Amino acid sequence: MIDDDAELPFFFGPRRELFGMYHASGGHPRKAVLLCPPLGQDQIRCHRLYRQLAQALVADGVAVLRFDYYGTGDSAGASADVDLARCVADTVLAAHELRTRSGAGRVTAFGARLGGNIGLAASSAAQLAGVVAWDPIPDGHAYVTRLDAMQAALGMDAQRFSQPRMVSDVSAQWLGFNVSDRLRHQLVELKLEASPVPLLVLDTIGQEIPWSLSVREAVIRSLQPPTPWDDLARLEMAILSHPLIQTVTGHVREAA
Repeated sequence: MIDDDAELPFFFGPRRELFGMYHASGGHPRKAVLLCPPLGQDQIRCHRLYRQLAQALVADGVAVLRFDYYGTGDSAGASADVDLARCVADTVLAAHELRTRSGAGRVTAFGARLGGNIGLAASSAAQLAGVVAWDPIPDGHAYVTRLDAMQAALGMDAQRFSQPRMVSDVSAQWLGFNVSDRLRHQLVELKLEASPVPLLVLDTIGQEIPWSLSVREAVIRSLQPPTPWDDLARLEMAILSHPLIQTVTGHVREAA
């Protein structure tokens, strides 16, 4: 059973603008896992799963840090301030914080959707031992197009609104979160980067991931059940997956 007292909320970074939740494993762990969140509605829907994953890893003797990028969650800033490059820089800071607090020599990053892309982009600067990416975004332009379509459909949803939302009211939003032109342009240009560290991609939606991703080591593993990332009918429902938690925990356990 996990002791909730082992979960320590705190702020970190040069100006203490970033919020983190440190899950201590007790003793002197050799391994630690940094949980890189996705953005927007995906982050809200994954919150419970990230906590469950942290608890499962701690029970296995692994220290864990959950954190929020600037402009997200409980960190400073607003959603319109979210910047992809800043998210990568925040991840590097979070990895350093986790390494300092835990004393672990091996830090692996896990991230769902854009969290996987961000962890991968930060892997060299953060000196990560590996990255586990759950349904990362291989094509940013297609991702933006899909979010725009979901936003348009959401505004017309009679189950949520008595009359259609004006386009002008929600043109700078994605599913309830304000989005800047800067972030939109960054995401349009986004491609899944080559990995300088061992990479495990967990694919639950059957998307094409190029095998040229890694210059060292890449494994793509299909996982069930499918994750309803783009299902508007389930937009307010938490995303949970015990098979994913078991797979990630087992992967970290078996890593050298």
